[in-house]
Amino acid sequence: MTEQHNTTEDLDLIGAGEDTTLEDKFAANAGDLPDVAVQIEKIAERQRQISAKVQIPQPVEAIWKVLTDYEALADFIPNLAKSRLLEHPNGGIRLEQIGSQRLLNFNFCARVVLDLVENFPKEINFQMVEGDFKGFSGSWCLEPYSFGEFVGTNLCYTIQIWPKLTMPVTIIERRLSNDLRLNLLAIHQRVEQLANQNS
Repeated sequence: MTEQHNTTEDLDLIGAGEDTTLEDKFAANAGDLPDVAVQIEKIAERQRQISAKVQIPQPVEAIWKVLTDYEALADFIPNLAKSRLLEHPNGGIRLEQIGSQRLLNFNFCARVVLDLVENFPKEINFQMVEGDFKGFSGSWCLEPYSFGEFVGTNLCYTIQIWPKLTMPVTIIERRLSNDLRLNLLAIHQRVEQLANQNS
């Protein structure tokens, strides 16, 4: 992660503009956007837990298929520049992801290598084994809901993050809150697109 020497206000102004553009794009393609609830919890001075939750009117299996197509995630998730599977020494799932954002005139990048454990159909847990944070872990949780004959899924994404000292925690917290919201909207849209193609 490169160190930035701009004020927090500058970063937030640019960040807000970028998010609006992405939301406009979603709105144009997907009609009304679903609500995404975001919660931030302070675990320690420089550690945060951020959770985001959305309802997707599709069965758990459809969301699971999108989430576990790991190398395709960068095709539709905003600010995810790269997502590729690596060889795991013990035969598990190891994934390298690079997030990239343009803030002012700088490219702001962060790289993580994650080990994932899938517990179909309920959750996917991940833990950083290498990367640009002191600590980064979390989970995807899928919970079916029904309304009469209608079946959908509550999708929750939770991360615990511990940035390095060179990263201002308030900026990271704000950016990640926005990113999690946009990521869930992107997944919602992707699941709906695939459902429409298959119907």
